[in-house]
Amino acid sequence: MKHKQPKMMKMGWLSAAVVLSLYTTSVWAFSIDDVAKQAKSLAGKAYEAPKSNLPSLFRDMKYADYQQIQFNHEKAYWNKIKTPFKLEFYHQGMYFDTPVVINEVTANSVRRIKYSPDYFTFGNVKHDKDSVKDLGFAGFKVLYPVNSKDKQDEIASFLGASYFRMIGAGQTYGLSARGLAIDTALPSGEEFPRFREFWIERPKANEKRITIFALLDSPRATGAYRFVVIPGRDTVVNVQSKVYLRDKVGKLGVAPLTSMFLFGPNQPSPTTNFRPELHDSNGLSIQAGNGEWIWRPLNNPKRLAVSSYATENPKGFGLLQRGRQFARFEDLDDRYDKRPSAWVTPVGDWGKGRVELVEIPTNDETNDNIVAYWTPDQLPAAGKEMNYKYNITFSRDEEKLHAADSAQVVQTRRSTGDVKQSNLIRQPDGTIAFVVDFAGPAMKKLAENTPVTAQTSIGDNGEIVENSVRYNPVTKGWRLTLRVKLKDDKKTTDMRAALVNGDQTLSETWSYQLPANE
Repeated sequence: MKHKQPKMMKMGWLSAAVVLSLYTTSVWAFSIDDVAKQAKSLAGKAYEAPKSNLPSLFRDMKYADYQQIQFNHEKAYWNKIKTPFKLEFYHQGMYFDTPVVINEVTANSVRRIKYSPDYFTFGNVKHDKDSVKDLGFAGFKVLYPVNSKDKQDEIASFLGASYFRMIGAGQTYGLSARGLAIDTALPSGEEFPRFREFWIERPKANEKRITIFALLDSPRATGAYRFVVIPGRDTVVNVQSKVYLRDKVGKLGVAPLTSMFLFGPNQPSPTTNFRPELHDSNGLSIQAGNGEWIWRPLNNPKRLAVSSYATENPKGFGLLQRGRQFARFEDLDDRYDKRPSAWVTPVGDWGKGRVELVEIPTNDETNDNIVAYWTPDQLPAAGKEMNYKYNITFSRDEEKLHAADSAQVVQTRRSTGDVKQSNLIRQPDGTIAFVVDFAGPAMKKLAENTPVTAQTSIGDNGEIVENSVRYNPVTKGWRLTLRVKLKDDKKTTDMRAALVNGDQTLSETWSYQLPANE
């Protein structure tokens, strides 16, 4: 005699099956927590430095030779899958001498993408195929049709340490972002964490974003990262990070940006150059926690310089390329006018800390010499988790990265200070002059006769001998002229200025550091 199961029992079995099904599905729902488990485990162990597996031919090659090793576009990963995103990989070579592990995440699996020399063309680089068959990838790039529907454009690149670059429509690569910076500009020397492994989710056919996970490792820190890249006119990446310290660090740089400034109107080229400006970024912009906007023009100093801006719960900061007219650069090859600005928007409260700017001397444009990041006042004990979420916007529309009701600095020009004599001839008077133009949507609505003045200050090493403001009919803004006299030109000199109309602040704060002349 068959024994019947009660209906309630059958429903229980069904419920259990559903639960089991859901649980099975969730096993393959790869998340940042899966990476964080590895990062936390690593943080509790001694650091193991990565070992190079490069043959000497590839390790000792020059940049021109490395450039000959190109990915074969016909073999782009996901080429035969219906998705708007494609992947291409970087070959190891030069200082990219240790492999990174790259995995593909699908709806039900995680699979390592294996290296093959067949992915690449090697140009004139003569090599033994057997010597490279077991190498790995140095990094990867993401392709997406951001400019036109029928052309794949490179929109993101992850290569070297924890560096990554992204661009939107009509942009060319310029500044970089990083996962983490440790002890930047400290006498002990900087530590460069690296992304040692990546997990990339395969996007669906109609997907307009791509998700990338990364495991970070260094002698004193580990971390798990999640990047959601959304390409477009502005390319935006949503970043979530979970960081664990192995050991005490002197300074932690969160959401670091790295760029290049060689010369510009505030610091003209010391040698004759047909290009008026040469830089990937020309200023650090900050929206402090109290709402104040600050603009700090960049320098190429003769010695290392560090500037700090203390603020609680910053609303945003970034390295910007303000002023995009081609005439400002006149460079047909490198197109600095097309290089993006990068703006970091914190998600949630970051607490007390400071935005820090590091400027490093450089003699040419091949070296990144500018670093900006957030550094917290208090760091947790080793092993304790730090969480930081933020968005980075890569844009050429700098006006969108600034409040419309606050005028911004559109240019800073440095000149020899002088006075006009009775015969109209200008006579240098031993001062340094700064001409600063402010403009913006709200300022354009002001009448020309509005009594705009400037609130200014200077450090102990200088004296302001002229502070004059006049209407600029070209920009429909106001121009500030400052003449300053230095006590010792071998010391740095800090200045600040903002435009006001009575009690009303009209502009962001122009915060400038005149480098030491030595």
